[in-house]
Amino acid sequence: MSQLLDFFKQAFVPGQPVEPLPAGMYHFQSPISDPLNYRLHLRVEKDGSGLLIINASTVLHLNQTATEYAYHLINQTPEDQIIETIRRRYDVKSEQIKEDFTNLKNQIDTLIEVPDLDPVTYLDIERQTPYSEDVSAPYRLDCAITYKLPENSPIDLAPVKRVDRELDTAEWKKILTKAWNAGIPHIIFTGGEPTLRDDLPDLIAFAEELGQVTGVLTNGLRLGDASYLHTLLDAGLDHTLIVLEADSKQSWESLASFTYWSETMKEDLFVAVHLTLTQENQTGFLDLIDKLAEAGISGISLSANSSQLSEQLKKAQEHAYSKDLELIWDIPVPYSSMNPIALELENNEESKLISGAGRGWLYIEPDGDILPSQGINQVLGNFLYQDWESIWNEAKGFWQTKKSSPGN
Repeated sequence: MSQLLDFFKQAFVPGQPVEPLPAGMYHFQSPISDPLNYRLHLRVEKDGSGLLIINASTVLHLNQTATEYAYHLINQTPEDQIIETIRRRYDVKSEQIKEDFTNLKNQIDTLIEVPDLDPVTYLDIERQTPYSEDVSAPYRLDCAITYKLPENSPIDLAPVKRVDRELDTAEWKKILTKAWNAGIPHIIFTGGEPTLRDDLPDLIAFAEELGQVTGVLTNGLRLGDASYLHTLLDAGLDHTLIVLEADSKQSWESLASFTYWSETMKEDLFVAVHLTLTQENQTGFLDLIDKLAEAGISGISLSANSSQLSEQLKKAQEHAYSKDLELIWDIPVPYSSMNPIALELENNEESKLISGAGRGWLYIEPDGDILPSQGINQVLGNFLYQDWESIWNEAKGFWQTKKSSPGN
């Protein structure tokens, strides 16, 4: 990673100030024939700097010149045109431009192929604290499209009393469109149990048509149905996080069936599983991780329902790494604030800046009300009825209050 940072420091320092590219969102989907199978989202800010988001997981913060290279990469500009355009704008030798652009492509390939790098990487003159910079929109929107739960579910898994209605399909599509226009590239459909909404495949397909990366957070029970799984995959679903009920036979059977069908269909779907560490399951928790690794999942999300389990949670994290499981830590799941990353940072003086709530992501309830994050019940506005600027100003106000509050 240090070599990567050094490369950007040397290659992309602007000379004389030039007019930046038009602010906006740019998207590239690699062709099916490309073995890397990746997606790039470039968000150009008003000052010309940019955010290059690779597969909705690695975020590169670029200065103005680096942003222009990424812009041409996404737009598949012929190399001779790139060289001529950059040469005129920055008075740089053609040989240097060609070398820099080739290095940029190689570095992005590395970030695509290596999944365990930092989820947020700052490639500028100085490394910054995550989520501390001024951006025009978050990286992700968590859409709780319903608070309905399967029968016999614990009633505390969704705040059903917070909302009095659910938005319909057309209203959710308006929200997705507004999110894309604001520059938000990543959508997660959550709940409640989102698979209880019949229009989930339609919403996934609509977001994909806009250019957004889509994920679903689910208990996974319906994913064991090959026909339903195929419907989601046909709609364009990119990844899923299954909240596993470790003591439920049905949950394990559904996971096994889902894994079988997804492999049989030969789909490139990123599959992660969430496990909650409790006093009751702590003895056999590492065995659960082993079982999931054997099932062939791509990543694991870990949390604990008690601060007394912090040491056991750290051991579980280390065990997951030893099984080559990617750690997912910032997806909205029950007890998500008690996760290994948060525990590592709790004694860091800058830890109050690490949380992406209200900055890296926002959370929408089934009626369109928007919160900084799941479980933070401060309404910032309604995404359906209010303009994006007013909502984002409220979010920035929340963020500034959080930064200045002692103990955060």
